[in-house]
Amino acid sequence: MNFSALKLSPPLLQVLEELDFQNVTPIQAQSIPVLLQGRDLVGQAKTGSGKTAAFALPLLEKIRLQDRRLQALVLCPTRELCAQVAGEIRRLGRRLPGLQILVLAGGQPVRPQVDALEKGAHLAVGTPGRILDLLQREALETRQLATVVLDEADRMLDMGFRDDMERILRETPRTRQTVLFSATFPSDIEALSRTFQKQPTRVTVVETEAAPDIQQLCYVCEPEEKTALLLRILRQYQPASAIVFCNLKATVVELARALKQAGVGADGLQGDMEQNERDDVMAKFRNRSTRILIATDVAGRGIDVEALDAVINFDLPAQPEAYVHRIGRTGRAGRRGLAISLATPRDELKVESIEEATGVKLERASAATLPPADAKGGGSLEAAWETLSISAGRKDKMRPGDILGALTGEAGGLNATDIGKIEIHDHHAFVAVSKSIVRVALQRLRDGRIKGRKYRIERVR
Repeated sequence: MNFSALKLSPPLLQVLEELDFQNVTPIQAQSIPVLLQGRDLVGQAKTGSGKTAAFALPLLEKIRLQDRRLQALVLCPTRELCAQVAGEIRRLGRRLPGLQILVLAGGQPVRPQVDALEKGAHLAVGTPGRILDLLQREALETRQLATVVLDEADRMLDMGFRDDMERILRETPRTRQTVLFSATFPSDIEALSRTFQKQPTRVTVVETEAAPDIQQLCYVCEPEEKTALLLRILRQYQPASAIVFCNLKATVVELARALKQAGVGADGLQGDMEQNERDDVMAKFRNRSTRILIATDVAGRGIDVEALDAVINFDLPAQPEAYVHRIGRTGRAGRRGLAISLATPRDELKVESIEEATGVKLERASAATLPPADAKGGGSLEAAWETLSISAGRKDKMRPGDILGALTGEAGGLNATDIGKIEIHDHHAFVAVSKSIVRVALQRLRDGRIKGRKYRIERVR
């Protein structure tokens, strides 16, 4: 089915054409017509299925732009996913004049969010904890809410947000449209649907649990041998971009420290970090200033990085569903993926349950052929890029072209090939530059001006 077959307004169809969205994905084909009719929906689909656009397009279609009051609310489990979902909705709604979308997530000061709500917005994307906080402060007006979307509802339940979600839903109008998306359907999800939805349409998109284009290897070792084995695996496969999953926050911290000491371009992502630290880590990983990201499942939820070479399970997850979700981040867009698991002899039952759930036998690999952990030969595991931060963003009318121009124009004089990905956030921006010219780039930006103004420029460590 083509998007033009859906009953969407010309501005939305124009954006879809500009973004080269041509064929509707199965979750979109089944969900969008139902949501446009205002009916409740329960959708089961995994990350990468196009589910954000499946609920975002109907939301945007129904927004009354002349009424700058909150009309739709999307709940997401993590700050990163909130930013990602809000970014996608902004992208799809860019032809709607005056559209105001807010991110209301923890880890950021609450006062600017309260101020933004007072000025008025059409749509908000937030985490349950912060939304509940704003409701208790009476800063978030729900009377005009027409639709509430629970995105990745199963993960929110896993993270202990059930009470928060229920309290939020009770604070919204009973006439609302309630939309629930989840990768899995445990009994808690069914109970939530029964309590808060009105005769919902059930949409399930069945996908192959373990895609055939992902090579799945398993190395067996003792627990104390894991770090050295991981280093040997990284030196063997030389991934340009990989995520290493751990089960505990403490393991993330220890492993990040060990890999950095071994000369690996690595960073950790875990729940105790401040929001600005998390932003820095994710920006560096997206723009290849960090090659290896070490994360827990909760911190890693919502990470969607293009062209991920490998996913490594430093610790095997307790449930096969989490394994499938982890490895699904590699092997996309027609590329062959690589998933490597480090299993201890005590993990035998976990491996068996994964193989039973996916219908794929993990390929047992031998460490005998791997290079030593401290190998001096072979390619470096350091990143080829570094990241600079700029103290201005979207709200300051900063655009990627402004930053590129400052670096490659007359004043900057650098080659465009030495400039990598540029990310613009609300009040700051990131730019990746080649490691070989990072000092020069830093000095040129500090000495020069961007759009005629001086800004604070820092290296993101």
